[in-house]
Amino acid sequence: MSEGHPPVRVERDGALAVLVLDRPEVLNAFDDAMTSALTAAVQRAAADASVRAVVITGAGRAFSAGQDLRDRAASIERGAELHLGDELRRRYHPLVTAIREMPKPVVAALNGTVAGAGLGLACACDVRVASSSAVLRAAWARVGLVPDAGSAFFLPRIVGWGRALHVVLAGEPIGADEALRIGLVTRVWPDDTFAASWRTFARALADGATQALALTKRGLNAAWDHDLASFLDVEAELQDRAGRTADYAEGVRAFLEKRRPRFDGR
Repeated sequence: MSEGHPPVRVERDGALAVLVLDRPEVLNAFDDAMTSALTAAVQRAAADASVRAVVITGAGRAFSAGQDLRDRAASIERGAELHLGDELRRRYHPLVTAIREMPKPVVAALNGTVAGAGLGLACACDVRVASSSAVLRAAWARVGLVPDAGSAFFLPRIVGWGRALHVVLAGEPIGADEALRIGLVTRVWPDDTFAASWRTFARALADGATQALALTKRGLNAAWDHDLASFLDVEAELQDRAGRTADYAEGVRAFLEKRRPRFDGR
């Protein structure tokens, strides 16, 4: 990475914020600087009322190849004792938490290599879409580690328990079409139209009923932690709040007038 070149590039497209992992020379592998920069960018997007949807993608030939192992290799050669749990708490866990608590949709636009912590980051996002040449891989077992960056939490909820175990134990590469078949991604577009396609998709989210999407995300998160009876109380509370938004009033008017709603996110 050249001096002065930020590891995460932030672009704005109206109400859409695009966060680009920008270490293409190492397939956007995570080092301290990039993890910190991405966490800060996610937190800023969450706090910015003019941002109504977020995309995370990668520059060059990869979304992210995962953790940059060069610093760890040097520590191992020195005989240093590694405390990877502390590293997760300091670097990856705040990032995963910021994505899940973001009151806006977060889309992972997966191009090229998606491995290790890159896969964990993608799984923490709300929606995953992929280019046709994308290859996803749970690479932890290949280097003697366990899934991290929240992967073991999210993967079973995305693809099911048995398939998640196979993905992480076998560590086999998963092509885009297979990822679509098992539900790991929800859209696959050809490489030559991928950037335009995910941008159109994400713009539609950014133009949506922002408060309703935020409450929807909160409800889906809450569903993991409640039994049915207590969740129905949560559902009622969230719907009560959604019903008082300006976007709901606009949605009703648009429906009755047989036109597309013009949501402003309030």
